[in-house]
Amino acid sequence: MNAVRASAPASIGNVGVGFDIMGLSFDAVRDEVTAVREEQPGVRLGAVSGLVTALPAEIGANTALAAAQAVLDAAGVETGIRLDIHKGVPLSAGMGGSAASAVAGAAAANALIGSPFDEEALLPMALEGERAASDPPPWDNVIASLCGGLVLAASEQPLKLHRLPVPKGIVALLFHPALTIETRAARALLADRVPHRVAVEHSRRVAAFVAGVTLGDLSLLRAGFEDLLAEPQRRHLLPCLTDVQAAARDAGALGCSFSGSGPSVFALVEQHSAAAVETAMASAFAAAGIAADAYRAPLGGEGVRIITPDNRELR
Repeated sequence: MNAVRASAPASIGNVGVGFDIMGLSFDAVRDEVTAVREEQPGVRLGAVSGLVTALPAEIGANTALAAAQAVLDAAGVETGIRLDIHKGVPLSAGMGGSAASAVAGAAAANALIGSPFDEEALLPMALEGERAASDPPPWDNVIASLCGGLVLAASEQPLKLHRLPVPKGIVALLFHPALTIETRAARALLADRVPHRVAVEHSRRVAAFVAGVTLGDLSLLRAGFEDLLAEPQRRHLLPCLTDVQAAARDAGALGCSFSGSGPSVFALVEQHSAAAVETAMASAFAAAGIAADAYRAPLGGEGVRIITPDNRELR
């Protein structure tokens, strides 16, 4: 093929308690990267469209370009590739915008050169792309956008990813307020150490959450939802977070937290409560005088997709 397109979804990093170890595909919006073969070796930026119309042209500052270059380097290929990027996922929003571009860039480049790498093997290249946005690159958004669904990074060395089952009838609501929080800045706020009691209680909640989604036990999921590690240290970045969370829970949400480092806030909700929870969260943002866009997607959405020039999808 001389051209191929990859589509990668937004994602919810951490998923409440899973700081840097769990990510959830959020298939409400997507980034698309089209890789076009060129004569001159290397990767360069082509057209930029969608939510933004300009992105860095330097490989080290653009997650899609960096990921595509990592694919060429790993494959030992010196072909030329132009990347056209359509941004459907907001940047600095806590929706995995940089990760979606990195995953789509890696997947498009891989498909263009004959797909020498399978999905799991693409992870290191996508992480190299994400490094352009945050160094060291967090895994949570990248693994969700790449693999789809609710993904657990069970081990880094040796690499082991596991896609967890998700309960039926659950949807994710996400509100993106008209604010920006850069991932680097948000990570810089986090302390290197936490008290022993916090570590123990947080471990308890991670275990409850994973057991809840695996068993389909919503009471366990609810009990394990609250993040005790990152969220307390970042809460001041969105002063209305407490009110939004209270509104979501009072309306029936299983839990509500920052999506990644924020400022977006997500809630997991049973389908029959989704409208009420969405209305309650919207009212809480409005009461704080903050405009926020609402998104909704079922749990278990797809990861990256490859689309050929004749519009055939290759998973």
